Amino acid sequence: MSQFWKPGAEKPRLLDDEEGGVVFLSSSLSSASSIGYGYASIEKQRQRLPVYKYRTAILYLVETHATTIIVGETGSGKTTQIPQYLKEAGWADGGRVIACTQPRRLAVQAVASRVAEEMGVKVGEEVGYTIRFEDFTNKVRHLSSYLSIFGVIIFVMHAGISSLAVQDLTAIKFLTDGVLLREMMDDPLLTKYSVIMVDEAHERSISTDILLGLLKKIQRCRSDLRLIISSATIEAKSMSAFFHARKGRRGLEGVELVPRLEPAILSVEGRGFNVQIHYVEEPVSDYVQAAVSTVLLIHDKEPPGDILVFLTGQDDIDATIQLLTEEARTSKKNSSGLIILPLYSGLSRAEQEQVFSPTPRGKRKVVISTNIAETSLTLEGIVYVVDSGFSKQRFYNPISDIENLVVAPISKASARQRAGRAGRVRPGKCYRWLYTEEYFVKEIPAEGIPEMQRSNLVSCVIQLKALGIDNILGFDWPASPPPEAMIRALEVLYSLGVLDDDAKLTSPTGFQVAEIPLSIWVSGRGAQKELDEAKLRFAAAEKKVIEIREQLRRIAQRIGIVMKSCESDMQVVRKAVTAGFFANACYSEAYSQSGMYKTVRGSQEVYIHPSSVLFRVNPKWVIYHSLVSTDRQYMRNVISIDPSWLLEVAPHFYQQHRLNPIH
Repeated sequence: MSQFWKPGAEKPRLLDDEEGGVVFLSSSLSSASSIGYGYASIEKQRQRLPVYKYRTAILYLVETHATTIIVGETGSGKTTQIPQYLKEAGWADGGRVIACTQPRRLAVQAVASRVAEEMGVKVGEEVGYTIRFEDFTNKVRHLSSYLSIFGVIIFVMHAGISSLAVQDLTAIKFLTDGVLLREMMDDPLLTKYSVIMVDEAHERSISTDILLGLLKKIQRCRSDLRLIISSATIEAKSMSAFFHARKGRRGLEGVELVPRLEPAILSVEGRGFNVQIHYVEEPVSDYVQAAVSTVLLIHDKEPPGDILVFLTGQDDIDATIQLLTEEARTSKKNSSGLIILPLYSGLSRAEQEQVFSPTPRGKRKVVISTNIAETSLTLEGIVYVVDSGFSKQRFYNPISDIENLVVAPISKASARQRAGRAGRVRPGKCYRWLYTEEYFVKEIPAEGIPEMQRSNLVSCVIQLKALGIDNILGFDWPASPPPEAMIRALEVLYSLGVLDDDAKLTSPTGFQVAEIPLSIWVSGRGAQKELDEAKLRFAAAEKKVIEIREQLRRIAQRIGIVMKSCESDMQVVRKAVTAGFFANACYSEAYSQSGMYKTVRGSQEVYIHPSSVLFRVNPKWVIYHSLVSTDRQYMRNVISIDPSWLLEVAPHFYQQHRLNPIH
């Protein structure tokens, strides 16, 4: 059995380039230990993954470089295997923890389950995960277990008892970028982690960019910390330049010390088959119907294999499933044997897990998904991909102070990711049925715009301020946010009383706001049947609601907020929402029959979304949570308010003369 390199051991032979950047090792393979795995077949599956032959290279680079950038194609196995390689190499010894972040909650849960299965352990033990309101990690080994083992009370007085009492049993921990950021509030240097792997970094969410900037700062204080930046399509050279901020340290006679500060780059091929790309000859208008027709055509003409359809959001997914289900009832020829499943972040855990179950013999699974299935999640059995070429993206205009959720074209990088889902088990096909090949080549951008550069930055500023980053404008970002958006965020937070005159968090309000991991989100649905189904799902999740409420209650008590019940007085709730979202107030002009509203700030024309229960009520004054742009600017998550509340909760933001004429 070939040996991997444990930290501190003699290094293996290395073929190094002169600059120390891109490094490749010899093709000698190293086998992972089979101890702890339930079946030999799992070990064989691990060894067949493309990343396996780079195992020694990865361990060497992590040992010798502070930062390692791994560009691994879809299906390479980087997400599930690298944390295991690190543990096998000793990076979790001595109570240390290996962290792997993901941009999405579903990916965190799915990957943790898979790695736990491969290691033959239960989720929450040696392998755990943490997402908002869910912590499946084992942090404390109780003293009673040691006393029962040793049977002598003198052991309690041993000098090492403090470390044993708080030993962290979870060695590999999967978590979202946002959760790791929150952990920094209690432990700014993330001292319990030996290696932090930031996976799917190419998605460039706000949390990911903040995390990368903060990890770069932490590296200056912790020479023992190793970073792995992992992605399928990331521009490795620009990421390397970001982390290569200063020259490496050198010891006697000019010998460079470990770890080297220049990031290493390693490329890992994917386990992919050829994927044929098909385009339409003319652009399609009704893309939901086109998706249904394409699925039925594949099912009727193509050999067995599951289908993955990429759409823009839950509404489109629900409509597509309904049409396909109706076809299944009326046309046995085309639709018999189809198992139609949705996949989006709002689904329950049980509904999401159905997507990963094996397809029964003689059936064909059709997964209708948002871009959540583009990376991280591996859906075995997918042979055909139907790609709309679009996704819902947030775009913030700091001048008008309006954040829109718009349907926008994906990038070429995302399109390649989606197509790659079809080539996992055998040669596949990808149908890009909304645009022509010429449009794809000439009009589709190569890379997407980082979320940091197209979002409202209020939450981002709060997080950084809470972490002690006062010079927000001078923070080292992977991609700098627009100055206008940053200034607008500071203005809003000041008007909310979260920041003081020196742009620091106020006490106690500012610090309390930073501590509470909650934002208002309510899903309103129009049809009665859907409303009933939503109520049933809520009833099934009542225990979870109670758990979340209890966690928020504990946080509120810890930070000094007095909890009060509103009983049946919903005006208290509406006032509370108004206090947080007063900048999103809108009014309907007298005698308006069109349902058109105007924002108090900016006089933008907006409309209540048809899915809202207030759609036909048209109250005089409302506050919205977000805007979505289609043919109009639609307000989502709307409540009616009394305009006098605006002056009550934000007199510094609204001037009396601006509201009086409209009362």
